Amino acid sequence: MASSSAAPPAEEQFDVPNVDIEAESVEPSDSDSAYGDDLESYTTSLKSTVLNYRFENGRRYHGFKEDTAKYILPNDDEENDRLDLYHHIQTLRLDGELHLAPIGDSPNRILDLATGTGIWAIDMGDKASYPTAEILGNDISPIQPSLVPPNVKFEVDDIEDEWVYSTKFDFIHARYLACSIRDWPKLMRQAYKFTKPGGWVELHDFDTTFYTSSKGDFKSDNILNDWADNIRSSVKKIGIEPDPGPQLESYLKNAGFTDVVFKTLPLPIGTWPKDKTLKEIGAFNLIQYLDNLEGISLRTFTGMLGWTTEEVKVMCAKMRTELKNPRLRVQHNWYVAYGQKPLDAVD
Repeated sequence: MASSSAAPPAEEQFDVPNVDIEAESVEPSDSDSAYGDDLESYTTSLKSTVLNYRFENGRRYHGFKEDTAKYILPNDDEENDRLDLYHHIQTLRLDGELHLAPIGDSPNRILDLATGTGIWAIDMGDKASYPTAEILGNDISPIQPSLVPPNVKFEVDDIEDEWVYSTKFDFIHARYLACSIRDWPKLMRQAYKFTKPGGWVELHDFDTTFYTSSKGDFKSDNILNDWADNIRSSVKKIGIEPDPGPQLESYLKNAGFTDVVFKTLPLPIGTWPKDKTLKEIGAFNLIQYLDNLEGISLRTFTGMLGWTTEEVKVMCAKMRTELKNPRLRVQHNWYVAYGQKPLDAVD
């Protein structure tokens, strides 16, 4: 039996960079106590342009492989609207692009891992610049629409199982896998195996840290980071990686991909940035948190930490108060990494 005094294995360390976002004013004014009617009118007009099993605590969750592929977020209509809103946020952050990897004009096969609502796959299928592409999206929840472009298909699958595709892909895309993957090296090995030589893999993801870069009032001991710390520690206990974003570059390189490009793209929460696009992104980002904190929190806090539903709701109410305070100027990071399988690769 090992000695009880043995030191635990050291956790892998990675940096969470603080990336500056210029605020609209240098110093917050005394009147900036909360986002009010201006935010509501601003986001209502924006939101209308882009948003036209199992049951726990009043929310619906996936049922496929529930015991072995436990996913902490719901899959009901409210959560699906949040995912579609995040698709819009991230498309804005990429200046209207659906991806950054230089996949060329004629990719034949594209795989969207953990496709969610399928909105990215559908948008790729609609792109006139990829007329030959066949897009396949997979997910543990069959929540995708049935009316899709003819070159788009969906399947129910757990991406952490062994892949059994008979044909390789020109482009493999994945995003929003924070707090859901147990074995990132295995996932990357499979992505490498099923990418054609010369093909690309692109990953988009997050970490669980909030911060300010613009002389905001946000402090590291804020309830937002307390909430994130609880989620991080809970999913780690069941072997799930909560912070893949800063590690995407190393995941790709360790799997054998070359010409890897890595970007850190901060996302503001609220309309405090000076930049017009970042202001719009911040408005949407604030709304998705305000509308869906319970959905993001309930399964983790009640199922893993033993909280009551009422305690979670009280916590979320306190968090909303913090999020609606523009003086905090709070933000978090989104990371993009893409790499190419060598042309001379031999499997």
